[in-house]
Amino acid sequence: MLGIIKHNYIHEDLNNTKDRFYMHRCLHLAQKGLGDTYPNPIVGSVIVHQDKIIGEGWHHFAGSAHAEVHAISSVKDKHLLKESTLYVSLEPCSHFGKTPPCVDLIIKNKIPRVIIGSKDPNPNVSGKGIDKLRNSGCKVFQGVLEKESDFLNRRFFTFHQKKRPYIILKWAKTEDHFISPENNKNIPEIFWITNVVSRQKSHQWRSEEAAILIGVQTAIDDDPKLTTRSWNGNNPLRMILDPNNRTPITTHLKNDTNSCIFFNIQLNDLANNLKKSIVLKPYSLINLLKHCYKIKIQSIIIEGGGKTIQSFIDHDLWDESRVFTSPEKIFKGIKAPTLNKKYSFKEMIDKDELKYYFK
Repeated sequence: MLGIIKHNYIHEDLNNTKDRFYMHRCLHLAQKGLGDTYPNPIVGSVIVHQDKIIGEGWHHFAGSAHAEVHAISSVKDKHLLKESTLYVSLEPCSHFGKTPPCVDLIIKNKIPRVIIGSKDPNPNVSGKGIDKLRNSGCKVFQGVLEKESDFLNRRFFTFHQKKRPYIILKWAKTEDHFISPENNKNIPEIFWITNVVSRQKSHQWRSEEAAILIGVQTAIDDDPKLTTRSWNGNNPLRMILDPNNRTPITTHLKNDTNSCIFFNIQLNDLANNLKKSIVLKPYSLINLLKHCYKIKIQSIIIEGGGKTIQSFIDHDLWDESRVFTSPEKIFKGIKAPTLNKKYSFKEMIDKDELKYYFK
């Protein structure tokens, strides 16, 4: 994910001001929590005294201490806090949740200056943390690398502002624009379009999102596990669009020990508390996303197949797309989804080309 940041969204220009330099450090620290903090945002914080970083921290996982708490705790000489500036990529919280308000700790330690990247979109916080700090006499400045800070927490912002998960579409296609051979069942082994490094990157991406979604035909044809087995990270919640309960009982999705939600038209008795049947009435992508918002799913990576991905494109329900193109040609097969959008940037992974698209 740092690759995305280095390209177009978190600029490497550190010569503008010292504040930009230290906020840039906050953003890199925040990245360490990606995939571990849901439903909380990812946040980084540094404390600076006389142009020297004396403390830093990030939010590790939901329910644990926030970035500001880690940064303050890491300062060896607490007396220096009264003469320091605290930088944080997202507005400090001002309400009691699973942890006490960060603004109270900042005020208690008499930190005189606070620099903030983004204002928190959560209505429980939005602006209240800034107001409380200012009312205590603290000098607060908000908006340093604001665009970059917003982008870093694009999942969190989308969830609160659009009342739905942040949606990432991902697929791999051959140079001649196919996502698989025409009849996969006649191929004795799994047909891999991309190389092993690209596939590992896909597993890394899974670990960074709250959920992963496929359509029932992919479950039938490929019997996927949808786990992070090639990457050391959390498995996302697996979700299957299966209106007519066609997922075979023998699949990994119905037999392993990882959680899975099947979205159906009629209730399906799965006889397993790790496997849930959710009835959508009416059955639609909008109602799917409403349910995901209800259960606080902040992001979904959608891995196919082509019909499922195209349906999200056609309904304009996507935020980001990541498309691998391999040099392979198969001349005949299932066509790749069509996305009429110019890519934002690209990179090469060995011989595979990877393009990123943003709305």
